[in-house]
Amino acid sequence: MEKNNIKVYEIRIKVYILRDIPLQEILATEAEFIDSALAQDQRWLEYHEVNQYKNYCFAGLYPIEKEGVYKKGNIYTITLRTVNVDLARYLSNILRNHYTDVIKGLTVENRILPKKIISEIYSLTPVIQKFDGYWKKQISIGGFERRLFENAVKKYDQYMGERIEENFQLYTNIIFLNRKPIANEYKGIRLLGDKISLKIADDVQAQEMAYFLLGTGLCEMNSRGYGYCNYRWV
Repeated sequence: MEKNNIKVYEIRIKVYILRDIPLQEILATEAEFIDSALAQDQRWLEYHEVNQYKNYCFAGLYPIEKEGVYKKGNIYTITLRTVNVDLARYLSNILRNHYTDVIKGLTVENRILPKKIISEIYSLTPVIQKFDGYWKKQISIGGFERRLFENAVKKYDQYMGERIEENFQLYTNIIFLNRKPIANEYKGIRLLGDKISLKIADDVQAQEMAYFLLGTGLCEMNSRGYGYCNYRWV
C-alpha cells in the first residue's frame, strides 16, 4: 500500500430505533448492529473474530438527544468510517436493509473524505486506554501520550504492511475536553474514557497519520465506537 493511496471511506446510515436507548448504551447497541451485519458473511465474520486492528470506527447516533435517551420511533444517523475499501463496500450494501431488535437500517450515503491540510482532530466519542481502572490512576499524561502514539503507529504499520520511521511529531498540543471521566456501558462493565483534541503537526507523516486515524479511530476499542474523531482543516 502506497502512502498517497490511503482513502478514508465514510458511510452515513439512516436508522430507525425500535426501542428507547439510554446514552450510556448507544455505542454498544450500534456495535451489535454492525457486528451482526458482519456475521452475515463468512469472510467478514472471520475478519470480525480475528485478533487484529479492524480499521473502522463509528460515531454515536445523530442528532444528539440532550435528555440522554434516544427515542423509539425516531430516525437517526450512524456515521461509520474505514480505510478498508472492501469493508466499506460490504457495509454500504448490507446495512441499508439490516436490522436487530433495536435498530433497523433505512438508507446509506457514501463519500470519501477529501485530503486537505488538517489543523486538528478531536474525538466525538470517548478515547479508551484499557487498564484495570481509569488510566489517570495508572500512568502519567506522558504515559498516556506515548501509548496513544504507539497505538497509532501500530495500526498504520499493520495496514501498510511495513514499519515506518517513528521519529516524527504527530501533534503539537493535546487538550482534554472533559473535566471528569466519561462512562460507557460495555459487556456489563463501565468503561471510563476522555474526549481529546490534538493540534496536528505541519509534517508530511503527521498529516498522513492524522488522515488515517479519521478512518480507524484513536487509541483502543475503535470497532466498539470509541475514539471516533472529527477534524478541522487549515
